[in-house]
Amino acid sequence: MHANEVAILPYYVANLNIEATYATITGEYAEFPNLCFVDTLDNVGGLGIRSGYQHDLFGAMSEENVARIKRQNARKISVVIGNPPYNANQQNENDNNKNRTYPRIDERIKNTYIKLSKAQKTKAYDMYTRFFRWASDRLHDDGILAFITNRSFVDSRTMDGFRRAVAKEFSHVYVVDLGGDVRANPKLSGTRHNVFGIQTGVAISFLVKRRLKKGEAHTCSVHYSRRPEMETAEDKLSWLEQTHLSRLSMDSVRPDAKGNWINQTDNDFDKHIAIASKATKSDKSTKSIFQLFSLGIVTNRDEWVYGEDPSQVERRVQFFIERFNSERKRWIEAARPKAIGDFVARDIKWTSELEVHLKRGTTIKFDPSAIVQSQYRPFVRRWTYFAPVITHRPYQNFNFFPTAQTKNVVLAVAVEERVPFSLLASNALPNKDIFIPSAAQCFARFRYTEDGRQVDNITDWALKQFQSYYKEASKSTRDITKDSIFQYVYGVLHDPIYRERYKQNLKREFPRIPLYPDFWKWAGWGEKLLTLHIDYAAAKPWDLKRVDAPDSKSKSGDAPPKPSLKANKDIGVIVLDTETQLTGVPSEAWDYRLGNRSAIEWILDQAKEKTPKDPTIRANFNTYRFADYKEKVIDLLMRVTRVSVETMQIVEAMKMEKR
Repeated sequence: MHANEVAILPYYVANLNIEATYATITGEYAEFPNLCFVDTLDNVGGLGIRSGYQHDLFGAMSEENVARIKRQNARKISVVIGNPPYNANQQNENDNNKNRTYPRIDERIKNTYIKLSKAQKTKAYDMYTRFFRWASDRLHDDGILAFITNRSFVDSRTMDGFRRAVAKEFSHVYVVDLGGDVRANPKLSGTRHNVFGIQTGVAISFLVKRRLKKGEAHTCSVHYSRRPEMETAEDKLSWLEQTHLSRLSMDSVRPDAKGNWINQTDNDFDKHIAIASKATKSDKSTKSIFQLFSLGIVTNRDEWVYGEDPSQVERRVQFFIERFNSERKRWIEAARPKAIGDFVARDIKWTSELEVHLKRGTTIKFDPSAIVQSQYRPFVRRWTYFAPVITHRPYQNFNFFPTAQTKNVVLAVAVEERVPFSLLASNALPNKDIFIPSAAQCFARFRYTEDGRQVDNITDWALKQFQSYYKEASKSTRDITKDSIFQYVYGVLHDPIYRERYKQNLKREFPRIPLYPDFWKWAGWGEKLLTLHIDYAAAKPWDLKRVDAPDSKSKSGDAPPKPSLKANKDIGVIVLDTETQLTGVPSEAWDYRLGNRSAIEWILDQAKEKTPKDPTIRANFNTYRFADYKEKVIDLLMRVTRVSVETMQIVEAMKMEKR
């Protein structure tokens, strides 16, 4: 038996535990000679030993430790057991706790898990994924990998390459899914339903490698068992204590062509027209509706670059830029020390990219024209500073909104497992987290060239498909245009029967658009919905009754009423603060949902007073008070109530339409 530890305290604890357990079992003490002080993912010397590869040894503390590591690396390992860490990466350089890179392991992930993935965006460098890769490579031709990890590999669309690779590399896969993913199901509580008391779902997996006999073809059997969704952590732990894997009844899973193990589909989704694909970005001949698509912007410093009005954004960003330029100058004067992490002042939000710009000597200049409106959350717009360097990840959005004056419309879509399919049109710069926790993929009506020329983002191929199909099907002489296709797409994606029929598909891949018999009816509905959702701030306010009752406690303390911002759906009441309520909210207004919330609840959530996480923002720029925006929020709630009701009226009409 061999074991690794990378921190000194766990190293000694592990040593004591192993030796004490051995003494308890055998009745005698013996030193454990195979505990190594080493970072497992750095210890790649044992990888590929059957193929003759040798890599640099890392992590020695002493000659004895080096000897232990070499001894481990010389062995054929038949079993690897572990509970690796689950975090993906650190976004805030100020935490000074960033995950290290592991070139050898990450190279293997790129050439296996990522290469085999068909997902639009693959994030496969999570620490637990790295340990899966390391252990898979370290095992001998016959062996077992037994891990307790994040459960996302079971059904995440971004882990389809992982599932494909596992099926290629192992003969048997056994997965016991303990659930407990709080982000996917808000009804769960980490402390009550998760075996570790965390937010992330947990799974136990056993991957079995078996040496093939001569002439034998490789096969992989996948076996899966899932604990009840609402089972408590206590019940799960009791079940684990009493259950033997060999006697556990498990479902036999046949992976489908897309690498799915569970929640497989059997429908005609693939026959419909793709809304977009990876290939379309570079190949204009690819068959899809939109040429270019993008995630919404990621700032990694929302508290610094988002605000309720332009002046708020300007003050914060100018402070940020001044401090960055000051640190850049100080760094140059100090003869460019290599250790930026310990050098720069941490009173602004640093990222790895910002540190790169400091090394390059980049000077950032404030540009007032870079302050633009952004669709921050559903029916909540804020001002943001959209510019290179400051905006951490603009993705393709400079092609959609190159200037503050640019006219464009994007369809923001949430295609992930964690929340139901969501969709919203906007003519403002989209934020990636519109539907948080799911990321927003955005499809724009137009894109813009470097010289500012507007170009159609709907392909000529798509136009030809729609025109030829409907000319043949309906003998219509009315010309279908790219504008009407855009409207049609928005209409169809609101179809409740479409969403239910393709529910599992829409969790894993971009929508595909069916061709319904009456194109113009669906395009008409789409046009109405686009107007409702884009121009929501101009919708006629719904006649909610405002009830004000003076709060004597706040009056006596000469303070504004205490914000509440809660909704009671059963009686149709919104409680704004200790003084004001809105009554008469129609029940159908709550039915218009985007992700896990109704449109009204998104507004209430974003109107709350929240203590900024960033200490500098908290100390110098924490100026938001609900009382200052109360009337604006009330007006918005009344307008979005109408938008919600009229949206649901259109959705109800769709249910009756022939498909």
